Amino acid sequence: MADSQISLIDPRSGFCKSNSTFYSKRQSLSLPPNLSLDVTTFISSQPHRGTTAFIDAATGQRLSFSDLWRAVDNVADCLYHDVGIRRGDVVLILSPNSIYIPVVCLSVMSLGAVVTTANTLNTAGEISKQIADSNPTLVFTTRQLAPKLSAAISVVLTDNEDEEPVEFTRVVRVVGVLSDMVKKEPSGKLVRDRVNQDDTAMMLYSSGTTGPSKGVISSHRNLTTHVARFISDNLKRDDIFICTVPMFHSYGLLAFAMGTVALGSTVVILRRFQLHDMMDAVEKHQATALALAPPVLVAMINDADLIKAKYDLSSLTTVRCGGAPLSKEVTEGFLEKYPTVDILQGYALTESNGGGAFTNSVEESRRYGTAGMLTSDVEARIVDPNTGRVLGINQTGELWLKGPSISKGYFKNQEATTINLEGWLKTGDLCYFDEDGFLFVVDRLKELIKYKGYQVPPAELEALLITHPDILDAAVIPFPDKEAGQYPMAYVVRKHESNLTEKHVIDFISKQVAPYKKIRKVAFINSIPKTASGKTLRKDLIKLATCKL
Repeated sequence: MADSQISLIDPRSGFCKSNSTFYSKRQSLSLPPNLSLDVTTFISSQPHRGTTAFIDAATGQRLSFSDLWRAVDNVADCLYHDVGIRRGDVVLILSPNSIYIPVVCLSVMSLGAVVTTANTLNTAGEISKQIADSNPTLVFTTRQLAPKLSAAISVVLTDNEDEEPVEFTRVVRVVGVLSDMVKKEPSGKLVRDRVNQDDTAMMLYSSGTTGPSKGVISSHRNLTTHVARFISDNLKRDDIFICTVPMFHSYGLLAFAMGTVALGSTVVILRRFQLHDMMDAVEKHQATALALAPPVLVAMINDADLIKAKYDLSSLTTVRCGGAPLSKEVTEGFLEKYPTVDILQGYALTESNGGGAFTNSVEESRRYGTAGMLTSDVEARIVDPNTGRVLGINQTGELWLKGPSISKGYFKNQEATTINLEGWLKTGDLCYFDEDGFLFVVDRLKELIKYKGYQVPPAELEALLITHPDILDAAVIPFPDKEAGQYPMAYVVRKHESNLTEKHVIDFISKQVAPYKKIRKVAFINSIPKTASGKTLRKDLIKLATCKL
């Protein structure tokens, strides 16, 4: 940025009137100039004094940093020499949370291969669609989940051979067991091909509103920027984190398989979320920090008396929350119940690799309703979605983001890419910045339903609904819920003389989708309101559904 332009930036808001752009007020990142640098090598080069990297909350098994890097090298060696994984190959991880997911991710990326993940709750049909799109060379999965793989594919099992046997589909070919790879002595041969920072390192699937989910392409440069930002964000290096978020999700993978490793912090991993298991882990491991979605925060408020009577939470100092804005009422309610715990909010997208906004101090978190100030090296614009005019302070429009962590686009889906030729990511969220540079998320232009932090695309459910023989038309909307945030509600137009009931509709969908996508409320209507061009007027349906609340 030129000195003349810097002088035009308002130091209070970070807004530059000459180009209508908001600039981050946080410290700039120092990114490596070496173009031949994979993100795994960057992470391993970070100095720290950490000893324990990961702890399995269920078994107590620990993985030290020295054991972690030895395992990464051993697995990478096996993948390269025994399995034949090469630069550009896609490797799918279909697994519940595990202390070995970071090992697999770091090993795969060190080879220049591409990590992709799938939701363990997804059906075999949903997983097969993702496999057909991403075309993985190899899948890391468990014996319990392997039967969901319907395509001919090579598999490395992530659990032990003494696990209860499960009948595999005939097309699955087991080529190894992860525990054996971790222990195997390296061959001593050269493992890594030359990897460039512009090479794709990760492809995580982000749900869309107008069709199937899309693979978000992130480069080694994108992920290196995220890790550098994670280190610079004034996190305490002696923090002990509890990882409750799924590691197939961008937050879980980027923060707890990469960021904390570079920082040298300890992460206690829960295989699946359960409120009291999480509280027990906080007490047992003297955890200092939690990463939660807003519905979990609400659950902690509702069960506060029982939780505080049963568990010693004196070590807990920080809760990091994202996925949806926290209201003043929820924030104050939490602080009343847990006065020694600070709540820090954040905002980011799969497409931004951690770039967005966050609060990193108690003072910042007291500005209720904000997602925080822009993260390091991120620029933002507020754009009128109707006219395209770039707006200023305290004006609401669509948030656009730009910076070195912004992904490269969508895999095999350029027409859906929301990143323009100038590198601006169109987030689809209605936002504004106040005079102090704090971001406020007002509403979503995107039509995703957020159920307990999961993203549910209405179009996917609508496409399934209209395949029912008794349904003429249907629309799916978000219905507000205190515990879940939102859940999918369907408006259905029945065929004449049909006896279709709410239960019939709910059961029809529940058999075809993951549990978090289930429709939980149905209303029957004579016709779906639409624009002249045929687009569903969801706002009208939302107003109809919520008018009596």
